[in-house]
Amino acid sequence: MLPQAFKKQLASVLQDGFVLKRAVFQKCLELYPMAEWNALSQKVNKLNRFNKKNDEFIRRFNAGVKLVEIDSSGRILISKDLHAFAQTKKEIVVNAAINVLEIWDKDMYEKAIDEAALDFADLAEEVMGDQNDEPDGVS
Repeated sequence: MLPQAFKKQLASVLQDGFVLKRAVFQKCLELYPMAEWNALSQKVNKLNRFNKKNDEFIRRFNAGVKLVEIDSSGRILISKDLHAFAQTKKEIVVNAAINVLEIWDKDMYEKAIDEAALDFADLAEEVMGDQNDEPDGVS
């Protein structure tokens, strides 16, 4: 069941449906609003399938992809194969990751956050430190 706050934020896209898939880098699931999924799919579809690495990436990227809907109670039906991939148990965490929701087993999420906390300052500097999108040169 999605938290009420997320359900409210997703109200404008509920009727379009969602895509639920395995995450690429973590043992969690990703829930994409259909418009976000379509935009991402367009990027993936530009890859040349006659390149072996591209073909393998496309296959793995789409492995386990499921179309899902959120019911009137805010619930999502998660297939057994996706539960197994994410190793979800009784308690889960739903994490907003910009344009996608991540669905984690609670213990695995806390472990991932604890491990990431050790080098988050270095990561933040590396990823965001050189960005300066403002015309006045001030971020």
